[in-house]
Amino acid sequence: MQAAMNGNLEGSILSKPLGYASVRSSSLLGLEPHLVTIEVSCTRGPPGFQMVGLPEAPVREARVRIASALAVLGILVDEFAITINLAPADLPKSGATFDLALAIGVLSAIGRFPAERLSGTLVLGELSLDGSIQAVRGVLPQLRGCLGRELHTAIIPASNLNEAGLLRSSSVLAATSLGEVLAHFSRQRALPQVPPTAFAASTDAYTLGDLKNVRGQAMARRAIEIAAAGNHNLLLIGPPGGGKTLLARLLPTILPPLTFEEAVEATAIHSVAGLLPPEKGMIDGRPFRAPHHSISEAGLIGGGSRPRPGEVSLAHHGVLFMDEFAEFRRIALEALRQPLEDGVVCIARARARAWFPARPMLVAAMNQCPCGYRGHPREKCRCSPGQIARYHHKLSGPLLDRLDVHVSLPPVEIRTLSQGGDGEASSVVRERVVAARGRQLERQAQGTTSRRTNAELSLHELKAIACLNGESRRLLETAALQLGLSARAFVKVLRVARTIADLEGADRVQAPHVAEAIQGRILDRRQA
Repeated sequence: MQAAMNGNLEGSILSKPLGYASVRSSSLLGLEPHLVTIEVSCTRGPPGFQMVGLPEAPVREARVRIASALAVLGILVDEFAITINLAPADLPKSGATFDLALAIGVLSAIGRFPAERLSGTLVLGELSLDGSIQAVRGVLPQLRGCLGRELHTAIIPASNLNEAGLLRSSSVLAATSLGEVLAHFSRQRALPQVPPTAFAASTDAYTLGDLKNVRGQAMARRAIEIAAAGNHNLLLIGPPGGGKTLLARLLPTILPPLTFEEAVEATAIHSVAGLLPPEKGMIDGRPFRAPHHSISEAGLIGGGSRPRPGEVSLAHHGVLFMDEFAEFRRIALEALRQPLEDGVVCIARARARAWFPARPMLVAAMNQCPCGYRGHPREKCRCSPGQIARYHHKLSGPLLDRLDVHVSLPPVEIRTLSQGGDGEASSVVRERVVAARGRQLERQAQGTTSRRTNAELSLHELKAIACLNGESRRLLETAALQLGLSARAFVKVLRVARTIADLEGADRVQAPHVAEAIQGRILDRRQA
């Protein structure tokens, strides 16, 4: 009797053979990819589709897209009992990035090709109902973080081809449909490799305008040149009509072209945010971000239940322009302090912690009072002392300390606008800026510091390259005492002085360089 029962049980198991496959995909937290193992079990029996392992709604909805895409290939999932596990189980999974990996796992589990062929392959892609593969966010950071000793090949959507080509790897393959991926694993037709993406720094910023058309404002022009040369944060302050916004928007025309390494970092951030230009698929020019003053803290710094980069990270290696600086919410402005100091944003949530780089050049512009006409030679200011005090109180001392150069812009006289000649062209100023940054990199190549601009150097690194003689040291110490400079502001002045010396091709920081740098710390004391 027992033997008969065992025989019947064995026959029952053999009549419903178990199919199993395992495929690798990944989930992004910030710019950090986390490998996800997708286990698929299929049996002949009552139809069902179960998914476990903390899948969020977009992942659970993949069942509909997978069923439709497989039906195009003549496969009906209703014929199988399918169970899917996403490991590790404690990592939340969101988005449609797993669609292609899930579908390939099902195809292998039902016997369309051996499961061993999935070993060592990372699969990313979103499926359409017709089986075509759509672009997904964050392909570049996922490839950079996942390909290595454990995974040697990746399959990505062909729509992400330019972005993936920045990796310059022959192990990345592109696919346009689920049928192509099935043919690849079935050894019928191999998927094409992603070719290296040709990189040339964009010159689009040079078409925005030219500094030669800016009349007057010699001090402000000098300030943005110094800021560009050392990547220093800049505050432009003055009444309406001084050209604050115009100068800020022309700043990209004098910045050095984006390097390949900087382009890869900027592209990774914009890819995670879903903001890559579709025609290029990459960032090849320095970003310029100009958020409105009504932006929230999360919009400026980053945030969300699934952390996304904010404007300060989207402007990484570029310019973050904050017009009407004092009108931004104070909580958002204060949140800027840590990214400006550390060059990175950490967004902590109950179930996730994400990191984004944040090294933009901050350019802030504001008036001297709420009505805007304080300090105007002709218009009368209508603000009371209390209103002016409250207006300036919106900007804390620690925040102002993080703005390296402060410059006042008086209104431009009509005669200057109508009769003044052209100033220096952006191309001429850019040559000096590029030469100054070249001197900084040349010093770093000699082992003095790491490859960073003057604004990013630590105090230890700065002391090694900004040695002061007796006169310049006394000048700096006297100014610090009279102006009440904090230790951070003191170091900022020294950094700016080193940049001024670089613009002039000087090996040592002299007293005139320090004196000019000090001028950029007097403004906010006068306005207080």
